[in-house]
Amino acid sequence: MLRMMLACVCAVVLLSFGTGPVFAEVDKPVEKAVVSTVNINKADAKELASVLINIGESKAQAIVKYREEHGSFTSKAQLKEIKGIGSTTLKKNEALITL
Repeated sequence: MLRMMLACVCAVVLLSFGTGPVFAEVDKPVEKAVVSTVNINKADAKELASVLINIGESKAQAIVKYREEHGSFTSKAQLKEIKGIGSTTLKKNEALITL
């Protein structure tokens, strides 16, 4: 009789572990993704660095410098002319860049 009661108590305890977190997850707020674009012909270095992936402050300054020396970008692919920006970086950022 005692064994049967202990087995029932253990079963109830084990079953309760499986249902607890399901209800806790429902109440969590959903975070919204923020998608931003940047115009490489108008943005300053700080804005470029904050929006573009794998573009830090120094590469962002190089983008601004290139733009000042060569005029406005006419294509996104021109970014590859800047040292440190290759095809992979361009591909990651293509959707974030406007002209």
